[in-house]
Formats: sequence, structure tokens, C-alpha cells
Amino acid sequence: MTNALSRVLVAVAAVPVVLGAVYLGGWWLFAIAAAGAAVALHEFWLLARPLYPLTPAGYVGGLLALAGAELGGVGWMVGGALTAFPLAYALKGISATRPAPTASISATVMGALWIGCGLGFLLLIRDGLERGRLAAFAVLIAVWAGDTFAYAGGRLLGRHRLAPSTSPGKTWEGLAFGTLATVAGAFFSLYDARRTYLSIGEVVALGAVIAVAGPLGDLFESMLKRDAGVKDTGRLLGGHGGMLDRLDAILFAAPAAYFTILGLTT
Repeated sequence: MTNALSRVLVAVAAVPVVLGAVYLGGWWLFAIAAAGAAVALHEFWLLARPLYPLTPAGYVGGLLALAGAELGGVGWMVGGALTAFPLAYALKGISATRPAPTASISATVMGALWIGCGLGFLLLIRDGLERGRLAAFAVLIAVWAGDTFAYAGGRLLGRHRLAPSTSPGKTWEGLAFGTLATVAGAFFSLYDARRTYLSIGEVVALGAVIAVAGPLGDLFESMLKRDAGVKDTGRLLGGHGGMLDRLDAILFAAPAAYFTILGLTT
């Protein structure tokens, strides 16, 4: 099976499940986010294995971040994620591993904050913002459109590398295609609500924010993979790689979109 066909088949199977969970919201979306976070955290622990992360503390912090987002908002989400800090400290105190506590605890807390809060902001968009269902659909569609067209544009026309030392496969041409697709995805998703929710100018601004944040999330994960000497974080999703490979853009785009929408609607 070719890489492209594998990507299409996984998307056909997964996209309806994710969009269905977003439509239902509440604990349905929480369940999907928690499952994705658990797998992504596992993949991150494998990347960070040389630092000996305190994985139980990271899982607790990441899942409590999602629970906090669903139950109480941003403050509860951050508080849930930060439980990884004292738990990691306590586990390090009884651990027999030799690596420095600074590295072990930092890697643990980073995983909980990056993955737990990144997905937590998607829950906050869906259930914490005005017209959250529509906003969550728009953010996901914009990110997916940007990812898809950046990949296709880079494969077809890519000549100039974007970040050769971090992610040699990414090109400026792919970024241009992805940016246009991201803005278009946000525009068409929210067009019918242009008089009652966000104006056309505000939608374009939201699309531009996502177009910047999403690729930064992708490059951030690529930097970690480069440091670990791996191409993908896993093979769970076929041509898409691992769960973390699929979520990397959303983990940056969701927080950026949340605060952008909040600022535009208040």
C-alpha cells in the first residue's frame, strides 16, 4: 500500500469519528481527546526516553488537564496539568534512575502541558466559547486543510526547504499552499455565520493565526523527532505516522485559535 493511499484510508476512517465527537461535544469529545492524549503521551515518552520521564505523573497531569478543561475552564485545565510537577518530584525522590532530576521532571511536565493542555483547548473551544460547535469544526477543518495542501503542494512543487536542519521534507511552496488552504478552510466553515458570529475580516484573521500556529506545532514536533533520531513517532496511523504526528499542529493551533476567537467575540 502506498503512503498516500494509507493516508487517505486512515483519514476516511478517522475524520467522521472525530467530527461526530465534536458534534456531540461534552464527554463524547472528552473520551476521544483522552484516548488520543494517552497514545500521544506514550509516543512522547518513547521520544524522551533518554531523559527518563516520570511517565505515571505525566499521564495523570495530561488527563487531569483534559478533565479540568471539561469541568471548569482554563484555570482548572492548567491546574490539572501542573499536578504532574509535584507528582514527578515525588516519583523522582523514590526512583533509582540516575539522570538529573531537572531533565526527568521537565520532560514529564512538558508532556502534560503540551499534549494535555493542547487538546484541552479544543474542548474549551467546543464547550466554552460562543457557538463552540461551529468554532471547533472550523478550527479542525482549517488545520486539516492546511496539513493536506501543504503535503500535496510540497510533494508537487516543493523546491526550497523551509527548515532543512529540523524538517528537511517541508518546503516554502508547501507552506504557501497550506497557508492558503488553512485560511480558505476557516473562511468556508464560518462563511454562513459572517453576520452573526465573526465577520469576514475576523475569519481571515483567525485563519491566518491558525496558518502560523499549526506549522509551528509541526516544526516543534519535528525538532523533537530530529533530536531523538526518528522519522515518525509511530506507525499507528499508517502513512500519517503516530498519533503525535497527527496531533502536532492541533496542539499549537487550538490554544492560538481559542484566544483569538475569545478576543474577537468579547
